Amino acid sequence: MSKVYYNKLVRDHIKAKIESKGEACEVRVITDDHEYEQELQKKVIEEATALAHARNREDFLSEYADLMVVLDALTANLELSEADIKTAMSENIERKGFYKNRHFLHWSDDSGYKSNETPQGVS
Repeated sequence: MSKVYYNKLVRDHIKAKIESKGEACEVRVITDDHEYEQELQKKVIEEATALAHARNREDFLSEYADLMVVLDALTANLELSEADIKTAMSENIERKGFYKNRHFLHWSDDSGYKSNETPQGVS
């Protein structure tokens, strides 16, 4: 039998699920808070990508739950309260708005805007 290397943070019951099938695995406990936070950040990307690929309600709910569990673990590690998060969200919506108008931006002359996205084309 060949080993599959994952080298990633996994949920608490994964080791037991693998072993319950008579298979072996190796895990280590992350004791360093900085490493734990880095691994949670990687999980955010992994779970958000899976959510973006969900194509029906059932898959969306499952992937959404996975992402929210990671975000809850990350916010707990950063010692952020629910009030901190609600305040940040309210301020963010006040500054940027929501998505009620469903605006799709084709282009902009605003060269001073900083985005976390890669531009699709520059003319």
